[in-house]
Amino acid sequence: MSTVVETVEEPQALPKPAWGKHLVAVAVLAVVLALVPLVLPPAQLSVAVRVLIFAILALGWNIMSGFGGMFSFGHAAYFGLGAYVSVWLLVERGISPWIGMLVGMVVAAAFAAFVGFLALRYRLKGAYFALSTFAFAEMLRLLATNSDLVNRAVGYNVPIRPESSWAFMQFEPGSANYFWIALALTVVALVVTIVFLRSKLGRFTIAVRDDEDAAAALGIPVMRTKLITIALSGAITSVAGTFYVQYYFFVDPDVAFGSSVSIQAILPAVIGGVATIWGPVIGAAILGPLNDITATLLRNPPPGLEFLQGRAGLDVMVYAVLLILIILLLPQGVYGALRERWQRR
Repeated sequence: MSTVVETVEEPQALPKPAWGKHLVAVAVLAVVLALVPLVLPPAQLSVAVRVLIFAILALGWNIMSGFGGMFSFGHAAYFGLGAYVSVWLLVERGISPWIGMLVGMVVAAAFAAFVGFLALRYRLKGAYFALSTFAFAEMLRLLATNSDLVNRAVGYNVPIRPESSWAFMQFEPGSANYFWIALALTVVALVVTIVFLRSKLGRFTIAVRDDEDAAAALGIPVMRTKLITIALSGAITSVAGTFYVQYYFFVDPDVAFGSSVSIQAILPAVIGGVATIWGPVIGAAILGPLNDITATLLRNPPPGLEFLQGRAGLDVMVYAVLLILIILLLPQGVYGALRERWQRR
């Protein structure tokens, strides 16, 4: 019993002395990355912005599926809700995307808790839980496609303002402000993750994930803990959706609720390291440029590989093979493998 109590009070996944180091690392990373727009050309800067969007997505997914142990294949639902709520308020009511972001977080958190309650109420676990999250994401996609309230399959185009505006999160194409906003949102998501794990709720979440029956026996409210964790995950994921719309000026049901969004939330965490603070960020930093590198290499091959030029889909195949190799060679993720090697030393 004493072993279980120690697990609840301080999870072994992240020892107490590491908290301060993580916060310092976040601060240093923020300062260093804030200088990136000064050295990157606009084309590469857009890739960096996409990396940060992936990072926010993966951080949201990781709270629920990594630290919470509830695998989700439907995080597109929360991404899409954040996107649609904010863009609807902007286009139909003229409300600032910053306010739309907050409203989208509330809506996504409430919907995530609702989905989680239904799944947990009927004791869905493992693959069945994951399929239930996917089903709700598909339900939202179909509703958006056939609903006049959100412009059906046409979606929304963000109206272009005549001048830059911080209030409406809109700037000139290639502006460094987009990167700085995405960086600030990523830093906030990282800090929220650290604070969550340091809190009593975070310790309860990990205890429930490790042994639900033992946690319940100790008096931990299992259902409430899971629902709050799911809601927090949905709220963070919705932020990525809101920023995505403001950056790309467009959203439709497939872009917002498509299964590809859920995959983009899962892959960075898996590549970087599930149930780690830095894994999703590292995974996003690897996956973001990797797609562009493989596409550029095969569409404009170097001398001696000209026969690869024009091969439709070959860049996607190479991209997939590289991902498979990373997963096979580093099953704990890049950050997980590096951390384990450091601990052995």
